[in-house]
Amino acid sequence: MARDTGRKKDKKDTGRQLIAQNKRARYDYHIDDTWEAGMVLMGTEVKALRAGRASLVDGYAHVMDGEVWLEHVHIPEYTQGTWTNHAPRRRRKLLLHRREIKKIIDRSAEPGWTLIPLALYFKDGKAKVEIGLARGKKSYDKRQAIAKREADREMQKAAAARFRRR
Repeated sequence: MARDTGRKKDKKDTGRQLIAQNKRARYDYHIDDTWEAGMVLMGTEVKALRAGRASLVDGYAHVMDGEVWLEHVHIPEYTQGTWTNHAPRRRRKLLLHRREIKKIIDRSAEPGWTLIPLALYFKDGKAKVEIGLARGKKSYDKRQAIAKREADREMQKAAAARFRRR
């Protein structure tokens, strides 16, 4: 018979569990550098994220008074929440080390650079956001990216066809 030792088992999630990804950002921007940041969230926001509901499409980050803030990221209201529910598009503070914030301030101060959220996920049970320092692509850059992707796809097809003939 197994004996209960009285210790609680650690049921904390491990690894990376993706909640939302901003695929459009990699198409519209050249991503120069990325950082992983924690977020200051309310309880109902965490529960809504655990349900796998969020949108990063209109989101961006900026520095204000030496702190980095995430704006316009949509985390819908928790359905079982009461009057304590959160506003879906409220401003959320990002948790970064001081040296990372200083680097972000220095790099994003140059004209044309912006901070955008790339992914929202749980890492070891904590909500994290990946933000990237980005510069907007021109329309010809986007066309080149599409042409390169199609050329790579055709090369893969040709290589697969050649391999099957052998």
